[in-house]
Amino acid sequence: MKELATKIEMMRKEYLDKTGEEISLQELAKKLEVSKEDIAMAIDSGRQVESIDKEIYEEQGRENALSKINIQKDETNILIDKLCLAKLIKDLEKRDREIILLRYYKEKTQVEVARILGITQVQVSRLEKRILQSMRTKIM
Repeated sequence: MKELATKIEMMRKEYLDKTGEEISLQELAKKLEVSKEDIAMAIDSGRQVESIDKEIYEEQGRENALSKINIQKDETNILIDKLCLAKLIKDLEKRDREIILLRYYKEKTQVEVARILGITQVQVSRLEKRILQSMRTKIM
């Protein structure tokens, strides 16, 4: 791969000098009698590996590449939260469960929920407040 990478680099430079343009993978593959995949692998093999601890200079000063990686929430905690919430919702009375699902999963307004359930918006508001308080209590 390293030999192929060297040949590719030489051919790219020659082609660029002659035409002023980059040579395509197809042309490289045809001239070197190898597949486009081999060309791509050879080009990648010639690239220098960068350390995750390499310092990056930006307007804010020095940082390393590791600090630039988006650290996401712990997936285990997210899964536990979802399971806990699913259990709480499953244990609700039918109407209470429907209110929570309509409000928070289907993103309906209290007025829309009231219309669907045949009750007033004020009743939805009071029920929702009571349901959420009950769920919080069970979590704690």
